[in-house]
Amino acid sequence: MKETLARVLFIFAACISILAVFLICIFLFANGLPGMFKIGVLDFLTDTKWKPGNDVYGILPMILGSVYVTAGALIIGVPAGLLTAIFLSRFASGRPAKMMRSAVSLLAGIPSVVYGFFGLVVIVPLIRMIFGGSGSSLLAACILLGMMILPTIITLSESALNAVPQSYYEGALALGTTHERAVFSVILPAAKSGVLAAIILGVGRAIGEAMAVMMVAGNRAVIPNSLVKGVRTLTSNIVMEMGYATDLHREALIATAVVLFVFILLINLLFSVIKRKAKL
Repeated sequence: MKETLARVLFIFAACISILAVFLICIFLFANGLPGMFKIGVLDFLTDTKWKPGNDVYGILPMILGSVYVTAGALIIGVPAGLLTAIFLSRFASGRPAKMMRSAVSLLAGIPSVVYGFFGLVVIVPLIRMIFGGSGSSLLAACILLGMMILPTIITLSESALNAVPQSYYEGALALGTTHERAVFSVILPAAKSGVLAAIILGVGRAIGEAMAVMMVAGNRAVIPNSLVKGVRTLTSNIVMEMGYATDLHREALIATAVVLFVFILLINLLFSVIKRKAKL
């Protein structure tokens, strides 16, 4: 009876998760696609002007802004996070490791608005002092998001490294390799599936962040041509204008959410293909 009850409970919980995703999809596509068709799908995706007052809705600058910000965050966050995970898993021990894990846990619990405030009072003035301009820029958003994805990448990558059988490491040492070479040539490749999963979640965190990016990115609806110029992402565009949008403007913002949803879906599918090829 207990096993049957547990099975039913787990199935019910899984169905709730699937139903939630299904309802979100229905809402997005039912409310976003009509507006996209009114504007014109090609015009909506490729136009470089976003002027709601003139009924001009082109999200290409926001698409490129999201891509640039996410790529910059990965360039900053993935190497730092992966090397930190390797250090915690295979090199650190005792009190230093305990303190670093506590710091990583603390980073994971900091709200997005606090990250944004830190970027606004520290990163933005620093960029303004070094490069000039307003400081609110693509570079500021990349640095801030790179910091925000660190806990996800560190925690999951460390778990993947710890899950590698100890016999792999011992076999490498028995063949005469050094500790460092065993870690980077044997342990890390064996954990690449979990590391890829960590990167996927990091991408999801970076591309889905809105509040922190909105506070430091400058929010200019133009295609960025420099790291120190302002940029607007898809999420920031929705957050900034949804409060007062009506009619076609509101539909265009929901259509922006549809594009973001499809974008994240394609990224997950791409990483799934890469992960499957890596296993082969």
